[in-house]
Amino acid sequence: MKFLIILLFASISVCSQEQYPKDYFIAPLDIPLFLSGSFGELRSNHFHSGLDFKTQSKTGFQVFATADGYVSRIKISTFGYGKAIYITHPNGFTSVYGHLLQTSPKIEAYLKMKQYEQQSFEVDLFPSQEELIVKQGEVIALTGNTGGSGGPHLHFEYRDTKTEKIINPLYFGLSDKIKDTKAPIVNEIVLYPLTEESIVNQSQIPISVPISLQKDGTYLASKVKVTGKVGVGVNTFDGSDNNYSKNGIFQLKASLDGKPSFELLLNTFSYDETRYINAFIDYGRYKKMNQRVQKLFFTKKFPLSIISSNDKNGIIALSPNMSSIYKVEISDFNNNKTSVTIPLEYAKQEIKIPAKNTKTNYFIKSAQEYNFVKENVTVYFPENIFYDDFYLNFDVKKNILYLHDDSVPVHANFSVTFEVDSIPEKEREHYFIANVEGKKIYYNKTKIKGNKFTAWTRNLGQFSLIKDNDPPLLKAVNFQEGKWLSKQNTLEFEISDELSGIKTYDGFLNGKWILFDYDYKTKKITHDFSDSVVIEGKNELKIVVTDNIGNSTIFESHFFRSQKP
Repeated sequence: MKFLIILLFASISVCSQEQYPKDYFIAPLDIPLFLSGSFGELRSNHFHSGLDFKTQSKTGFQVFATADGYVSRIKISTFGYGKAIYITHPNGFTSVYGHLLQTSPKIEAYLKMKQYEQQSFEVDLFPSQEELIVKQGEVIALTGNTGGSGGPHLHFEYRDTKTEKIINPLYFGLSDKIKDTKAPIVNEIVLYPLTEESIVNQSQIPISVPISLQKDGTYLASKVKVTGKVGVGVNTFDGSDNNYSKNGIFQLKASLDGKPSFELLLNTFSYDETRYINAFIDYGRYKKMNQRVQKLFFTKKFPLSIISSNDKNGIIALSPNMSSIYKVEISDFNNNKTSVTIPLEYAKQEIKIPAKNTKTNYFIKSAQEYNFVKENVTVYFPENIFYDDFYLNFDVKKNILYLHDDSVPVHANFSVTFEVDSIPEKEREHYFIANVEGKKIYYNKTKIKGNKFTAWTRNLGQFSLIKDNDPPLLKAVNFQEGKWLSKQNTLEFEISDELSGIKTYDGFLNGKWILFDYDYKTKKITHDFSDSVVIEGKNELKIVVTDNIGNSTIFESHFFRSQKP
């Protein structure tokens, strides 16, 4: 067994040394490269799948094809990567460029042709190998801030073309272009009592352990008294030279008395496993305190390839009269390292901070399915949608479902059904099941069958049936009825909907569909006159905006425009 454990950890190191081409690709930008996001960085519901390059808080920098290849995918989305390009290269890898402002003229021509064919801003296109061939260094786009971006930057990835697994881009020579001599920083060490008998420093709940920075750059924790099975968690980040961003680490190794206990290596992973980040971190602490503590143990195994452990799953259990040294070594891709030493000592202890009594009538075993019914509400949990067993808070009062809270992560969808006879049949299509957080309402796609309203969701919390009779709002930004718009390059409007949210937005000029780009962050839809749908003189404009319930706002007007120089 000991040999198998050593082999398990060794296999990760061998995998990390796999030879990726370091001189085949060039950088996607020709500006100094500073990271605002690292590969595998801890994000909401996922590990970050690439590198985020800063663009000096501006948009419009040229983006280059990192090697010869062809554009194999163009995905335009309101959320996510926004405007994104995928380039497949002949050496078996695919590069990905996200949050783009716009694509190059030849790619833009293909894109707009397909958008007009499909009459949709959001498209997912897969050109053939012959349609959009690109050469290394060719400008393929301009950097932007589209989709779910929190500010101007370029999101960049490398993937294995065959398996579609995401690979740390630093393996491909980019680490040489990003100066990094700084070792990772440790913010906090947390100890976790894992059973009813477990105690850490007289506490039965997770407790932070004081650490001090030593002269040699390492950290030393004060001695920790433990009883029963416990686990260790760490809050840490990495930086780089001339960069104030707090990025993720690359590798973490934990040992107990010199023997491997737990390891994290951010080299490559698949999209199927990325949501398991919610099992890897202390999710409840993150929701309550906005701190992402990485747990260096697990009570139930989950399929996350970037972690491995000993046969005890990283859990520590000291015997009476025993003391141990637990050590965590953290490194970045350039092998800058820091470490934390945690002295542990078995001790019989008086409990001063007891465990919180969270027992309810509804105990969830994560491997089982459940169907709960109260009054007119039914909740169905499929098996294995939770990471751990727990006591569920479940109640229904005045047609409001109280279903625990967001401190418990959910891996896959479960269903909520309201059965209501009091709503007239002709009005039911205007209702949806919403998550309610104070005054905020979040739409869930709702299926209506007879008097039953059903939604599938991955969020616990408060649910209610909400009626939406209000059409979306539409406001002109640079448009005035009957005016000459010859000097304008675009038409801009703001659209919004406070209840169920925007579903579709369609514009028409003189009866022909026109493309509107949609930016949900600014609530703007924008039509570019360079699409050449506008005609000389008078133009009839029509815009139809529909929410997720089907309420529509129709705007009809006219303007004049001269196409002559």
